[in-house]
Amino acid sequence: LKAVSAPPSPPGPPRVSCLTARPAPAADTVAAMGKLHTISRGYRSGTRNKFSKKYRSKGMPGTSRYMAVFRRGDYVDIVVDPSVQKGMPFSFYHGRTGVVFNVNRNALGVEMTKIVGNRQLRKRIHVNIAHVRKSRCNESFLRRVKENDQKKRDAKILGVKADVKRHPEGPKEMKIVKATEDDVEVLAPLPFIENYFERRARPQARRELSTAMPTTRGCGAEEWP
Repeated sequence: LKAVSAPPSPPGPPRVSCLTARPAPAADTVAAMGKLHTISRGYRSGTRNKFSKKYRSKGMPGTSRYMAVFRRGDYVDIVVDPSVQKGMPFSFYHGRTGVVFNVNRNALGVEMTKIVGNRQLRKRIHVNIAHVRKSRCNESFLRRVKENDQKKRDAKILGVKADVKRHPEGPKEMKIVKATEDDVEVLAPLPFIENYFERRARPQARRELSTAMPTTRGCGAEEWP
């Protein structure tokens, strides 16, 4: 048997291999496809600096952090400790001050306000005690309450009415400053004179110098006054 070969194919465009790079899509095609990557908005996004500890203060918190005593009604500051991931609040609440409304074994219930649009919302969250510190926002108020109570007790003993209102400090009292002329020194800018040496020579001295100069020429230095 004789093998019969297939007839040659007519000439045409060259074949393109599957490994050949495909041409880039047109600009309008890319625009129609939309955004080709996603922007991460995770639970801790944008907290590189907010949740970073200071120099030489890294590591786990000490035992004194867990031995603090909190009661309902106390003011606390939420300061996130990035070394403790359990009970960590959202990054918005970092640095906020709230009131304790619940005390659990390992967490505190903190109530605060959050501005959303044109209104204030009351938010309640539970935070691990590692992320909570006692606030000092009402120290001056508590001190003033004690001072006013003492004033009221003293006024009751004396039989007078206690004035516990806060009054503005007002301007300082008037005073007169006395000084002699030698103590007063006036600081004022000097006028600018281009020829400084001419200013130093007084007009009277120049006239005396002109009268004392000899009229004859060629005289020696010993003939000068």
